[in-house]
Amino acid sequence: MARLGPQIIASLRSTARFSHPQAAFRLPRARAARSKGTAPATVASSTKSIHADRVFSTSTPSVSKSTVTPRSRLALQTAICTIFLVGLTEYLLSSRAAGNISTTYASPAQLKIAIDELRATFPDPKAVVTNQDELQTYGSSEHSYHPASPHAIIVRPKNTEDVVHIVNIARKYRIPLIPYSGATSLEGHFSGYPSGSVCIDMSGMDKILAINGDDSDLICQAGARWEDINQTLKDNGIPLFFPLDPGPGATIGGMVGTGCSGTNAVRYGTARAEWFLNLTVVLPNGKVIKTRRRARKSAAGFDTTKLFIGAEGTLGIVTEATLRLTPLLPTKVAMAQFPDIQQAVSAVQAILNSPQGPHIQCIELLDDHSKSSRLFLKTTKLFSNMDVTVMAAINNAGLVDKAYPVEDTLFFKIQGDAVAIENTAKVIKQIVKKHGSMQFKFASTDQEADELWQNRKYALMSSLASHPGMRCWTTDVCVPVSRLPELVYETKKDLQRSNLASTIVGHVGDGNFHALILFDRDRELEAVRGAVHRLVHRAIALDGTCTGEHGVGLGKKEYLQEELGVNTIELMKNIKKAVDPLNIMNPGKLYPDEDSIREH
Repeated sequence: MARLGPQIIASLRSTARFSHPQAAFRLPRARAARSKGTAPATVASSTKSIHADRVFSTSTPSVSKSTVTPRSRLALQTAICTIFLVGLTEYLLSSRAAGNISTTYASPAQLKIAIDELRATFPDPKAVVTNQDELQTYGSSEHSYHPASPHAIIVRPKNTEDVVHIVNIARKYRIPLIPYSGATSLEGHFSGYPSGSVCIDMSGMDKILAINGDDSDLICQAGARWEDINQTLKDNGIPLFFPLDPGPGATIGGMVGTGCSGTNAVRYGTARAEWFLNLTVVLPNGKVIKTRRRARKSAAGFDTTKLFIGAEGTLGIVTEATLRLTPLLPTKVAMAQFPDIQQAVSAVQAILNSPQGPHIQCIELLDDHSKSSRLFLKTTKLFSNMDVTVMAAINNAGLVDKAYPVEDTLFFKIQGDAVAIENTAKVIKQIVKKHGSMQFKFASTDQEADELWQNRKYALMSSLASHPGMRCWTTDVCVPVSRLPELVYETKKDLQRSNLASTIVGHVGDGNFHALILFDRDRELEAVRGAVHRLVHRAIALDGTCTGEHGVGLGKKEYLQEELGVNTIELMKNIKKAVDPLNIMNPGKLYPDEDSIREH
């Protein structure tokens, strides 16, 4: 309020001049008299003034009664009150919009009381965990290199009602709530909060509640894994599947939170498409909402389902979801290898723009790494006899029956009936040959197709298995497809200059690529951190994004302003404050810190 004083006094002078000419000169005279140590000739008693007079009585003497009529005095007092209230409101709103999203969390004593209350609410010993080793494990990830803290307690709900109880206790004592399920996140999404947090382990809420085959949808709990859902459909002879396919082990709640996609995105899109028809969410105030009904489309009100997709658990806890399913079409896999990345990507653009483009379900890039980089790695003691390319990693890990040449490689998944697949394969073969492909292999059996595709899906595990003792920092960015060759080329040069071993895989059909950087944690962590930082800025400069599918979490929030702009960040923060005023839902994630905003 002190900051408002000069502005309000200036407005007061203006109002006084407008309301009463003589009063306009009384304020300066009164101030001059006070500065000489004498009181003004006539000063109204503070005990007879209204509230606005009391607020300013120490700095602004009242106007002489002899020069102000009751009507003008009332007008002046009304003006003072109006100016004060408007100014105060604007100040509070601007401070609220510009400041950090923060709150005061539970003290250690309050945290202990809350833990006791959670134990009383969930008497099953397996439902509440305070073992220090588990708290540490659940609060960090061996594949994440961002700040992490152990949780104060882990609670394992079985249904939405249980989650409501947990949220109500957490908000009662102002304790951060961190959702956890598949633990496949790479950007610190489920890291514990330093002051002590409640980890809600959703992995036990993994039931499929209903399958509506005639409507091509399915209702499940948030802890259900996408692979288990598709396997259940297959086991029950239902010719449908859920097409979003992120990393193995991902659960529906986490997929909603990060706005996931996967290898099928080139054909089926991402989580931000209409694959989540409805969500059941427990809000920070403990209320439960359903974002929609089960109809395939709706024009009723806001699309509140999308509000929670990509929100990373900062607006509420998703407990159930209605998934849209799609027909499971026959697929075959083909592989083509190229002398360089530019020719590979040019072939992809030609294939997707051909009449056979709609039959392409996935297109994946596995890099060759540069020959000079391989030479460098083989001449160093640390990486002697080591090849860090994805193709080499697949060969060395023993996941294939025969070795593949180590070159830039495209994997295609083609869908449709037998005739469509055969025709599409012919077109692909013609196009890749035109663009310099040195080898084309079309899997003729389901077993061969599964083997080829599994090689791609387990690229990360292959890389780690090929290099025991090494750590791997995995990050992703996304750019327009036409800019992908430039991004990959510049990134590979940067990694080579930094003497960092790496592999690159990409959903080349939509411009999304992943860098898997292998390193010695004791010697190279900061070098890797710098390389990732440059990669992200490089992608944004190419009109891309800091993350195509991994999400923001702790690791990418510093880049959001550069990508989205100050006003968009302010809107995001205002939504967060409106929904979660206590800031207990996964605090510290997603939204940029105020310091990083000012730096930009």
